[in-house]
Amino acid sequence: MESILKILETRFKNNMHRHPNVSWDIVVKMIEKDPSKIESLSNMEKTGGEPDVIFYDPDHAKLIFMDCSKETPKGRRSLCYDNDALIGRKKFPPKDSALNLSETMGVELLNQEDYLYLQTLEPVDLKTSSWILTPKEIRELGGALFCDNRYNKVFTYHNGADSYYEARGFRTKLVFVER
Repeated sequence: MESILKILETRFKNNMHRHPNVSWDIVVKMIEKDPSKIESLSNMEKTGGEPDVIFYDPDHAKLIFMDCSKETPKGRRSLCYDNDALIGRKKFPPKDSALNLSETMGVELLNQEDYLYLQTLEPVDLKTSSWILTPKEIRELGGALFCDNRYNKVFTYHNGADSYYEARGFRTKLVFVER
């Protein structure tokens, strides 16, 4: 736990623009109140996500970590969208899916609102793209959504859920709420 906290503290202090209304002491206290999530933070770090605090609501004692790596995390690329897409892909299936791996890691895939918020903090995915949570009605038709940032604009696109590309991965978030 000590080593991941040191990494997170350094990143936190080097990127105060992401979380101007919270101190590191508050972050540590919230993590210590829910130590089961430290492994999820470690998983975010190990796969290249560079997690950092991106939101703090003192009124509701809510803290959110999100992947802040410049490009979609290297350890989470070349994946289709979900397990149904993985099972359905007969030829050349990827090693896993974004939803399976995020669940294994104990984190949530970003939704479109999350992704757009992250882009207000700093531009990410300038060369890569990231799967985002896809509405049920789109997924039932075989599609899935992903986003990226090109030409100083954030775009949301669609693709078959079974597709996968070397430059497409996924970003995650981890929410701490004081109980």
